[in-house]
Amino acid sequence: MNARTKTLLAEAMTLSERERAEMASELLASLDGEPDADADAAWLAEVERREVEALSGVPAASDAFEFLEGLKARLRASR
Repeated sequence: MNARTKTLLAEAMTLSERERAEMASELLASLDGEPDADADAAWLAEVERREVEALSGVPAASDAFEFLEGLKARLRASR
């Protein structure tokens, strides 16, 4: 960490907890780069797909435990 960064950090540490949290959030967001232009449309399409699946009566996805038990059973059967 260079001297400028140390000075900025020392100054930031004098802020209230809320102000530091806001600053940290902004700094982290700045590392993400520009938002994906298609992200909102992709999430909307995914939500709509899941809604259709849920309303169609297709069985819900199994939880991790069920998945692992099924995987173990298939492995035992293949031996």
